[in-house]
Amino acid sequence: MTETRLRFPPSPTGYLHIGGARTALYNWLYAKKTGGKLILRIEDTDAERSTQESIQGILDGLEWLGIDWDEGPYFQTDFDADHVNAAKQLLEEGKAYKCFCTKEELDAKREAAQANKTTYGYDGTCRNLTPDEVAEKEAAGLPFVVRFKVPEKEGILSYEDKVLGQIKSNYSEIEDFVIVRSTGKPLYLLCNVVDDIRDRITHIIRGQDHMTNTLRQVLLYEALDAPVPVFAHMPLTLDLKKAKISKRSHGEIVAVHFYRDHGFIPWAFSNFLVLLGWSSGDDTEIFSKDELIQAFSLERINKSNSTFNYRKGDAKFFTDPKAIAINEHYLRTMPVEELALLVKPFLETENLWDDSYDGEKKEWFLQTLDLIRDRFHTLTDFADLGRAYFSDDFPIQAKPLKKNILKHEGLKEWLPMLADRYEALTEFNLETAEQTARDLATELDVKPGVIINGMRTVVTGQLAGPSMFDILVTIGKEKVVQRLRNSPKLYQV
Repeated sequence: MTETRLRFPPSPTGYLHIGGARTALYNWLYAKKTGGKLILRIEDTDAERSTQESIQGILDGLEWLGIDWDEGPYFQTDFDADHVNAAKQLLEEGKAYKCFCTKEELDAKREAAQANKTTYGYDGTCRNLTPDEVAEKEAAGLPFVVRFKVPEKEGILSYEDKVLGQIKSNYSEIEDFVIVRSTGKPLYLLCNVVDDIRDRITHIIRGQDHMTNTLRQVLLYEALDAPVPVFAHMPLTLDLKKAKISKRSHGEIVAVHFYRDHGFIPWAFSNFLVLLGWSSGDDTEIFSKDELIQAFSLERINKSNSTFNYRKGDAKFFTDPKAIAINEHYLRTMPVEELALLVKPFLETENLWDDSYDGEKKEWFLQTLDLIRDRFHTLTDFADLGRAYFSDDFPIQAKPLKKNILKHEGLKEWLPMLADRYEALTEFNLETAEQTARDLATELDVKPGVIINGMRTVVTGQLAGPSMFDILVTIGKEKVVQRLRNSPKLYQV
């Protein structure tokens, strides 16, 4: 059996966006599923827009998502000679020809077709020029492009798309298309085919926006005596207004690095991307890498476009609810040791990391993460909403401050009283912390919730969270006492 070979060919004219990432992911999954290889090919022929920064951003994005490649990265510009030689071969074999039609001439024909309400297509003016006529025009210094000579024959040109079924067109409906510019530079249409032939690509998985090229590329494969790869065209990813997701229209909200920097777990985001156009056939949406490799198939790629629920708003909920939900699942269920490795960089960025979390306080650190993660959505929450566990410098949210502190003037005295009682405890644990708080509430003839909610606000700055007494024991007696004693300052706001 021929080895399955796939490629991901990004253009380095910007960051890796979710559409490109999904394409890479599908190709990677199919390569893994079939025991094949994935080739990374940087298509850097747009010299004005291609940058080293974009190349590095693409590599970093793929690595963050967990997508590795078996060959490359290759760079398309390194194979310019291959592209030129292929064009020369097609000319020499009479499968292409030099076209001397000027832009003005072509524009005039196009305008005439529009006026007559007919479809414009190149009419083959230069298709049958004699060698002498070609030589005469070249000698006169006339510029020319190279056009592919579409076979003049009756019948249908077709290919079997693994997603969409048979795609076909009459030969007569395909115009002779340009494969080399007047500058002598081969077009992407030809370069892409030549590179795929050289890299022995057997399967091409790409977006449906590339389908306008496919039939013409099939002709090029055949003209270059190469086997035609298997094509699978994925549905597009649209926003809520049914516009195609793009870097230009949507900005960084569709960039992979945006989700990395906002605390998404790499494989959780990959898991989400797969579901933008593919389903397992049942209700399963959470997959490990191995599970997804086994479940993935081209036949399960959807025919209809998917929707990315992009919207503006709170930075934590800026994106598709499914992306958030899947990330929450992984964050709350993955082994806490693995979670710790992911949380560490976010704590370091906020100067909340203590090297002892890798040493004598490692057990405390892991237990703390396990305690607080159930209400968190992304990794940034540990440095934001969880800041009170790792630092005495943390904000008090406005809502709990108003509801749980300022509304109860008596807490200005009651919380310092509780601090004194906690400090006097010889054992500070779940039972003693809770009993002491409830005893004080009984003595003061106030509801225990007033004391407990007041404590939560003072100790964590939050309106909600884990059990209050679990929090107290985790943060520790000394810090709890200090925060309760300092609570009267909140009334000076």
